[in-house]
Amino acid sequence: MTAASNEIHGTSRIVIHDGKLEEFKRLAAQCVEIVRTKDTGTLEYDHFLNADGTECFVHERYRDSAAGLEHMVNIPPMFEPLSKVCTITGEVCGTPTPELREALESAGVPIYTPLTL
Repeated sequence: MTAASNEIHGTSRIVIHDGKLEEFKRLAAQCVEIVRTKDTGTLEYDHFLNADGTECFVHERYRDSAAGLEHMVNIPPMFEPLSKVCTITGEVCGTPTPELREALESAGVPIYTPLTL
């Protein structure tokens, strides 16, 4: 099965630094609030924590490339405080517009496009 053709999916994989779980949770809550109040095309932005609280997986889903670009404008102010408590990597799946592709590539985010079978 495939997602709607315009949707963009993202994952963030986060390694939480030792002793920083509570601060990470506080910052993650701020990120969720930014998404709720500023992003207009974010369909999913869900956090999943492993059993020992050392890693978090964020599942992200955007209506389209414009929504992905909007998120890339709204969330970066959180990167600096997050960098003090965790290490973040991620990837994007979908068919981004050239503008979103350029923004993702300049941020070093790998892009995976649909495999047509």
